[in-house]
Amino acid sequence: MAQQPVRPIFYSVSFPNAAHHEAEIVMFVPQAPDGNFKVRMSRSSAGRYATHEFGKNIYNVTATDGRGKPVAIKQIEGDVYEVGPHSETVKISYTLFANLTDGTYAGIDPSHAHLNMPATFMWIPGLEKRPIQFEFNDLDKYGWRVASQLKHESGKIYSAPDMQYMMDSPTELSDYKISSWNVVNTNGKTEKINLTVHSDDSQAVIDNFSRMVQKMALEEKSVFGELPAYDYGEYTFLDDVYPTVSGDGMEHRNSTCIVQPATKVEGNEVALLGTFSHEYFHSWNVKRIRPKSLEPFNFEHANMSSELWFAEGFTQYYGELLLVRSGFQNIDDYTGTIAGLVNSVLNKPASKNYSAPQMSRYSVFADAGVSIDPNNNNNVFTSYYVYGGAIALALDLRLRSDFNLTLDDYMRTVWLNRGKVMKPYTIPDLQADLGQVTKNPKFAADFFSKFIYGLDKNDYESLLAKAGLILQKGAAGKAWAGPLSVAQTRGRSGVARTAGAVGLPIQTSTVQGTPIYKAGLDAGDIILKADGKDITDAKSFTDIVATKNIGDKLVVNYKNRTGDHETTVVLEENPALEVITNEKAGKTLTTEQQIFRNNWLSSKVK
Repeated sequence: MAQQPVRPIFYSVSFPNAAHHEAEIVMFVPQAPDGNFKVRMSRSSAGRYATHEFGKNIYNVTATDGRGKPVAIKQIEGDVYEVGPHSETVKISYTLFANLTDGTYAGIDPSHAHLNMPATFMWIPGLEKRPIQFEFNDLDKYGWRVASQLKHESGKIYSAPDMQYMMDSPTELSDYKISSWNVVNTNGKTEKINLTVHSDDSQAVIDNFSRMVQKMALEEKSVFGELPAYDYGEYTFLDDVYPTVSGDGMEHRNSTCIVQPATKVEGNEVALLGTFSHEYFHSWNVKRIRPKSLEPFNFEHANMSSELWFAEGFTQYYGELLLVRSGFQNIDDYTGTIAGLVNSVLNKPASKNYSAPQMSRYSVFADAGVSIDPNNNNNVFTSYYVYGGAIALALDLRLRSDFNLTLDDYMRTVWLNRGKVMKPYTIPDLQADLGQVTKNPKFAADFFSKFIYGLDKNDYESLLAKAGLILQKGAAGKAWAGPLSVAQTRGRSGVARTAGAVGLPIQTSTVQGTPIYKAGLDAGDIILKADGKDITDAKSFTDIVATKNIGDKLVVNYKNRTGDHETTVVLEENPALEVITNEKAGKTLTTEQQIFRNNWLSSKVK
């Protein structure tokens, strides 16, 4: 007997109560698994590395057979349900509450349905390879259209080849504006890029912004020498701009979800472009140049990776560098970015104590992780975005000065060896690729041993000097006590501080090695006086410090639950670094430095 063809799982999505942030979702499961089976919500999301409890936002979960007869379904975990005895077809219905527009969750109101798939759709373990179809209803009711990397079949019907693709396909239903352009790829094939923007802007503004995005995208293409071959020949930016949304950017295979809390695009174009630059670079680095640790992505728990210093950090470096190459930032803008990267590796306690792979693994707690208890991140975590970005900066400058190569050459090698052929990589693979491009495996082994696995730091001062940039103390000669994270007007519970409360409550861990840390001050302490003067807020404390000199002893009176105390803070020089150009420092920019800088920062679009 001929085997029955596999039929797709079908989702019908309706919005009868959009004003109250609800969707009604019906999941039709033909050829349902034999016996009892599980259906669940995800606990993680593509591009996110921490866990998220999406199951809390679904309710009214019921099941019937193909004729509408009730089928037993019971909740066996917070996000897992078990379907009882059933016929061949099972229909599972539920209500989704969605009121957070960002890259991880979902947001529904009469203006749009912003759907991140793991936050929206239940799925059946064991059926991940089944094709999937979606029907988006009520489009005419709200004046919505569909923007997604899902394949448009006809009318309201869209499809995904399997669950992994579905989960990687955020979908925006709204009255968005669109501007599209074609790029003839290096292989001669045309790739279409769509910019869809849900905002309070005119079409003329979006068309102008699309020209800026196009210019940036061509600079990114020049890094790798080609665009990826996008599925269905299209790549789509899904941009949502409104003051009350939650800022975010989330990469996907053939699209990116960008959410920006601004009044509109107009007047904010350059500020908004940075997220586009970062996320579009991910269509090569992360979505195709893929860490083996993330393959396949597991939607049931956090996905830990030791490679995020490269996947996110090198993307962070290029996302900012390419704004300069595109002409949207100048050298003086970029020096502030460089200083941020350098400070992250030279002046953060975690960078001195933990390697880049260790900080990458911490992503399961740090990457939009949701918790209510305080942590010690001031001392035990440096973001792999900036840690990896600083490593990328140093490697780029070292390749340029020592090998007459560039980081672009390295990224193209990794692309050809790993991303283009979709061969997931490990850290040793990245080292091998560096050895290949430099023709010097010893250099690659040394670099990875010292700066990736180890805790050594590159000599940023001499590297930046090659481009006529000066790394120096940003507050030389000025007294400093260290950063203080202080209590806000309202605490986590929402309870306002007592009227007339005296003192400056320290809210989070003080930073190791700073004067206030050495003096024994930490979270839970309330600073009452400094130098004999009453302290009422952070400014009153920093104003006193500003009157002192390096080495001065500042007597601080404070209290905590053990009583009143006094300590002495010995003030030091602020270690924060800044980067300025030779020109700004009044120094001559040599011809050699000018050439080096131009080769690094100038446009690469032919």
